[in-house]
Formats: sequence, structure tokens, C-alpha cells
Amino acid sequence: MEMYIARQPIFNFSKRLHAYELLYRGAAHYSLGQISGDRATTSLLTTTFLTEGIEKVSSAKPCFINFTRDLLLKKVPLSFPKNRVVIEVLEDVPATLDIIRVCQEFVAQGYTVALDDFIYHPSLEPLIALASIIKIDFTLTTGKELEKTIFKLAHHDVKLLAEKVETAEEFDLALKLGFYYVQGYFFGKPEMIKSKEIPSAKINLLQLLAEVSKKTTTIKTLESIFSRDVGMTYKLLRFINSAYYFLEAKIESVSHAIVYLGEQGVKRFVILLIISEIAMDKPPEIVRLSVVRAKFCEQLAAESRVWDDASEIFLLGLFSMIDALLDVAMEEVMKQLPIAVEIKDALIRQHGPAFPFLAATISYEKGQKKECLAALAELGVNPKNVYGYYLAAVQYADTLTRV
Repeated sequence: MEMYIARQPIFNFSKRLHAYELLYRGAAHYSLGQISGDRATTSLLTTTFLTEGIEKVSSAKPCFINFTRDLLLKKVPLSFPKNRVVIEVLEDVPATLDIIRVCQEFVAQGYTVALDDFIYHPSLEPLIALASIIKIDFTLTTGKELEKTIFKLAHHDVKLLAEKVETAEEFDLALKLGFYYVQGYFFGKPEMIKSKEIPSAKINLLQLLAEVSKKTTTIKTLESIFSRDVGMTYKLLRFINSAYYFLEAKIESVSHAIVYLGEQGVKRFVILLIISEIAMDKPPEIVRLSVVRAKFCEQLAAESRVWDDASEIFLLGLFSMIDALLDVAMEEVMKQLPIAVEIKDALIRQHGPAFPFLAATISYEKGQKKECLAALAELGVNPKNVYGYYLAAVQYADTLTRV
């Protein structure tokens, strides 16, 4: 059975990546409604720890994973490393004596327990006393109810995690209310869409990005860029000699690296480095997610017959959050980049022949299975291949962003 897994970042109050929640996305021929919670979690654990390896999926970060009542009572979490798994007790698990006892055992053995989709009730007090983290859904708990919940938890030694935080304003509110962790895609949207000048240093980088993005950019131009930047040369050689490429002999020169990667490969690498520089004041996860999207889109394009040039679709995914990197409206950024009109239409207006690639990618991230399958059908991509593409994209992004 084909397994789909996605991951969602969890940040601390400093916007540093703390962990990932691993999310079961079902199999190609099932809907999530047909999959029991037990089966979803056991499939996810089997795929993550036994089949694919935790390092590939989580990049050595802790993994928040949902556990049902039955799996908790069977002590399934004890089969996995305590430094890798955060045990999420689902909201529909009652605080019965047997659940309390098994959670006491988890805590005694050094595991971290989190309460998922928390809504306060006095009966939960024994579980609250055992938990280290309490997750509160920002879309469900708001206003006075949120304040009451926080007040009732104030005397407990727990850290609060705000789920489904989608805007910078919600992130700021979570901090003001005392939340320690934040989960959601708030970092992927511009903090300001109003008229805003791009700093001169970023203008220079954007101009360089425009130059490298041109189809007419030559290997000679790329070599010239590397010759002016020792740091960029170091990063290129470090990347190409990383475990991702499994090279038998070490590559020690830019010219050799360019021959190995090819013009498109080196051009792409330079673009990624420039975007990393542009994003220096942003959470590193925004660059990582941009790269995941880029590689995922490219692989979809390689299978699909809708688009001839997969490198253009790579740029589609890569630039999908450049408005958030610059805090400038996407339309304004696109005016300065010489990329295909169809790519710009997909990014600015969310339509056109290139948009299904981005739609499939984002809907996969968010677990919108119906939308994802519709986009894949439009592209002529077999859903059975999607998880492999996603995992490859995650590995590629993690390798590149560590350079």
C-alpha cells in the first residue's frame, strides 16, 4: 500500500525550528475517513522509523505523532526512541485511570507527552499534570475562551503550543498570550502587503537573481559570479561533495562542479543561495519549504506531459513564497524577475497551465487530499508516485539548506 506522509514545522517563540509534526495523508486508494486512527498512526510510524528512516523525514528534529487510546494502552510509543517522538494524546482520549497510568509510565521513561487540540475540562487535570506541552487550536479557541483556558493552565508546568497559526498577526498574538511554541504557515505569508520599499541590499540580490534566472545566462556568467564570491564557491563544493550525490571522487574546482551539475544545476544552486541571502532575517524553514516545493514541482513536471521545461516549474515552486521573504506583494516582485508569463500567472493569480503543479504541492502539504488528487489528475501524474517525490524533495532541501 502506498503511504503518504507530510510534515508541518513547529517553531519556538524565537521562530527557530523546534520539531515537525508528522501527518498521515492516507494511501492513494483510500480516503482519510476510511482509515482508523490506529491504522493511520501505525502506518506512519512504520514508514517513518522502519521503512524510510527518521533522519530522512524529520532532519534529526523531534517528531510530534498522534496516538489513539488503543495505541497508548498497547504502549506502542515505547517501541520508538524517546528523543525522537513526542507523544500526542488525541483530544478524544478520556482521562481514565488506565490512560493516566500508561502516560505516567511514558513520562517516567523520559518521553514527552503533549495534549492535542486541547479544550479544558476538570477531568483532564491528571493528564495536564503529566503533559509537558499543551496544543491549542487557534481557529477553534478564540477570545474569552482562549483567555480562560490559559488562566486555568497558568499554575501547571506546561508549555503552550498554538496550532494553525496562519498569519504574522496571529503569531504576535500567540506570543503576547504566553505561547512558547507555534505551528502553522504564518511564516509563509508576507507580513505587509502595503506599499513597501525593498531594502537596497535586497534590491542588489534581486537584480542578481533576475540575471541568473534569465534563460540566456551562460556558464561563463556563472563562473564569473563564483570568481567574485569565495563563500559561494565554498558552498558549491560543499554541496556537490555531500552525501546527496554519492560521489566516488571529490570535486575540488568550480569548473569541475559546473561540468558535473550542468548549466541548469549550477544556475539553480546560485538562485538558491541568493534566496537564502534574501531570507537572512526570516525563519530558515521558509527557505527549506521553498526548496521542498521547488523539487516537488520539478518531479511532477518530469512525469507530467503538461510542461516541457521542468526547470521552469522548479522556479515556480521556489518563488512561491518570495513575497513572504521580501514582505512585498507577489505582483511587485514578479515585475523584476524575467520568468515565463505562465509562471507569473500561477504565482500572482493562481491560474493558468502551470498552476496545477503548485496547487498539487500546496494541497499535499496541507492534507487537502481531494484538491491534490484533482490537480494530479489534471497533470496526468500517478498519485502512487507522490510520496516518493515528497520524500526526495525533503532530502534535497535538507541537504541544500545545511550547506
